[in-house]
Amino acid sequence: MKRIVLLRHGESLWNKENRFTGWTDVDLSEKGVEEACKAGDALREAGFSFEAAYTSYLKRAVKTLNCVLDRLDKDWIPVEKTWRLNEKHYGMLQGLNKSETAVQYGEEQVHIWRRSYDVAPAPVGKDDPRNPGMDIRYAGVPDSELPRTESLKDTIGRVMPYWKCIIFPALMYKDSLLVVAHGNSLRGIIKHLKGISDTDISNLNLPTAVPYVFEFDDRLVLVKDYYLGNPEEIRKRAEAVAKQGMAKKIKICLSSRCFFLSFNY
Repeated sequence: MKRIVLLRHGESLWNKENRFTGWTDVDLSEKGVEEACKAGDALREAGFSFEAAYTSYLKRAVKTLNCVLDRLDKDWIPVEKTWRLNEKHYGMLQGLNKSETAVQYGEEQVHIWRRSYDVAPAPVGKDDPRNPGMDIRYAGVPDSELPRTESLKDTIGRVMPYWKCIIFPALMYKDSLLVVAHGNSLRGIIKHLKGISDTDISNLNLPTAVPYVFEFDDRLVLVKDYYLGNPEEIRKRAEAVAKQGMAKKIKICLSSRCFFLSFNY
């Protein structure tokens, strides 16, 4: 049996503040560090031992991977970082609060921007600091390949060549690999592995720092997949991710009539 474990990073500071993060290099929150260490403990207790690991250029994923490997006493294994595993670029939305954006544009539009397959937010300008072309870490990447916004389809388009040419072929000579990345870059991989349709992928919400295990036979045919952890806790955490794009609402009752008002705080 061969296994690949996909792991979304722990809670970041902007996850905590409910902001669109994308390629912005935001650190883990204190809770995020705890989540990453807990994921490492769960993998250790389940007997996982990895031979190589892959992650993005963004510190929330890199630090999550470091925490996991430390808990596994596997800090020494080969680690490869790539911009291709970065989160989806959210364009002009990056840095905005998701709930406030839902109040301004409507929950349906925010859901489309967050979870649709082929709709991207408005792009950032060439001179915008959110343009990765202005970041030294991407100096070796052709400008034509660096996004200023992305849909999930675009994200999959940059992730899949790396998956098909680097990560998945490594299973031919290794038995266990770890990939620590982001909600949307991992959703693209999962869509590919499970054959999820362009429509149904909008319903997939990955909780932070919960190991998602994929098992393959010796011919690299997928045998089964499962989350590692308490199913009820994982369900609640996935639901919390889904609700991030909803406007905050308060119920006000006057006499016999009740009203729901959207608000920001």
